[in-house]
Amino acid sequence: MAELTAKQQRIKNEMQPLLKIAPWILRVTERKDFTGPVLEICERRTTEKGTQRLYDYGRIYNGALRTCKAAIRCILREVQDGAGRPLGLQEFLDERIDYRGQLPLDEIAGAKLALLFKLQPQVRSQQRIELMAWRIERFGREETMYWLSKVSIESLYGKRGIEWAKSGLRLMLAGQQKDGAEVQALLEKLRKEDK
Repeated sequence: MAELTAKQQRIKNEMQPLLKIAPWILRVTERKDFTGPVLEICERRTTEKGTQRLYDYGRIYNGALRTCKAAIRCILREVQDGAGRPLGLQEFLDERIDYRGQLPLDEIAGAKLALLFKLQPQVRSQQRIELMAWRIERFGREETMYWLSKVSIESLYGKRGIEWAKSGLRLMLAGQQKDGAEVQALLEKLRKEDK
């Protein structure tokens, strides 16, 4: 693993206190089943006994991670410290993603990544995955929380209802496999808007 840059080390020092209280944690790690870095999104929840535990929402790796990295960096760019200053977490998702460790996320960034990580495994087209990422990146707080609850809360919607919601949201965000030309046109537009 490569050494952190001076900027990354400064950001790491500043974010340390937030790791114990942040509602979401993004783990940048490795797994023996995958090649290269793996991003895992976890939500901090309080158990019935009053202790806190991290609940795993999903992961992204390999081609999907490479495809979505720019959109994920934009989501991370919005994360702020308690005083409203950007933390600069996007610096840890540099070209090679050498950093290994945890990043503290606020409610919105964590929910957006959880939504993306839950939706992308069933999609084979890298372009459709990227389109989903860019569209989720543009979601507002209410839209993000609404859709995350629809694809996550089994006690409210049941397993089948969650699968329907995931399928419908994937279709809404990224079309169907046969929609390659339309997906490409939308991606080009969204990429230009991001610059």
